[in-house]
Amino acid sequence: MTDQEQAKPRRVRRRRVFYIPGYDPIHPRRYRELYRRESREQAQISGYEIGIAPKTGDHYGWRVEARMDQTSTDAEIEVLVWSDIVRSSMASSIPATYLQLVQTAWTYIASGALRRLMWLRKGPVIAALYPVGMLLLQLLVAIALAVLGGRLLGYGMTLGARGLIGLLGDGAGPGYDYSVFLAARTVLSWAFGGWILWSVLRWFKKKDGKLYAYYLMHDYAFSARSKGANPPELEARMATFRATIAAALESDVDEVLVVGHSSGAHLAVSVLADLIREGGVPADGPALGFLSLGQVVPMVSFLPKADRLRADLHYLSARDELTWVDVTAPGDGCAFALCDPVAVSGVAPEGQKWPLVISAAFTQTLSPARWAELRWKFFRLHFQYLCAFDRVGDYDYFRITAGPLTLAERFAGRAPSNSRIDVPASKYTSMEV
Repeated sequence: MTDQEQAKPRRVRRRRVFYIPGYDPIHPRRYRELYRRESREQAQISGYEIGIAPKTGDHYGWRVEARMDQTSTDAEIEVLVWSDIVRSSMASSIPATYLQLVQTAWTYIASGALRRLMWLRKGPVIAALYPVGMLLLQLLVAIALAVLGGRLLGYGMTLGARGLIGLLGDGAGPGYDYSVFLAARTVLSWAFGGWILWSVLRWFKKKDGKLYAYYLMHDYAFSARSKGANPPELEARMATFRATIAAALESDVDEVLVVGHSSGAHLAVSVLADLIREGGVPADGPALGFLSLGQVVPMVSFLPKADRLRADLHYLSARDELTWVDVTAPGDGCAFALCDPVAVSGVAPEGQKWPLVISAAFTQTLSPARWAELRWKFFRLHFQYLCAFDRVGDYDYFRITAGPLTLAERFAGRAPSNSRIDVPASKYTSMEV
């Protein structure tokens, strides 16, 4: 092969994409419908053709047929599911959730992680504090209503008793023993107040689909409960992810692309690090790409027992077997925008290659009208990486997952963002696995 031939980008005709979602209890079909809707909109904006169809096989996903830049490409997208583990971790009672609140807050505060995370980005730390504040506010409201209800009941019982005494006349005079009544009033007031407290807290929990307090509390507690170590059930699932990706790398495709969104990004780091350690990337096989989106890696890597993740970050960032592009945006208040997850965790090796940290630049890639519409929808903005941009720049999720260029070729020569944060900030940098 001549140097000129080597310089020419290798066109992708077939691609396997593995999407690892964040801490999400919902069935993966939501991602298929999101892809269907947003790819259609992006195709209209950008002037290419794209469509999705059902995928055969045991694992959930869909096929994508696209024509971009005069090239037809077929992609198979598969969601690597761990939503059942998420749902199991969320099956906590109201008292257990408040216990999680105390334990999680103590883990981040006592370890010093919270203070150091604030050095990087205040947005995601505020997002982490939101469920704490919201749950405490809900508890205060419930207590206030319980006290008010209990006192009103007691006051009403006292008025009723006085009326009854008036009707009875001398038969209930000063010498009458009121201890039974007073005891009954106290017990009923406390019981009524307790019922109000529990009813209000249950009402708030039912409204969590809009408030996200319980959901986010369970999310942060999931990593904090083991101080950054992965629970055994998650490690077992990650092993199946690794085997699935390894099989794809042995297939007749041009690229295998792993996409990790939010908490899914740090799972993908460990999955890919293990895959490469085991020699699971054939030298003459498909190109291997890793796209991390809206990552929250420091929320885990800064914890005392996150040795496994820190070791994997250190290892993966120096490997030639893959291309790793990390995309975040300052407009996403839930992500550690433009923070190099390896460097800020204090585990950057000599000769670090990855990730290439770039910005999706929401304020530039979304029109003023669209940005104004989404600006205060923080949870929706955290998913914008998977959606259409009406002023699209060099980041286009659908060109990356269904277009004719590999991840490496698409971002070849691209400089990292000038606003990249790569200053070590973690107190814990041990990598003993």
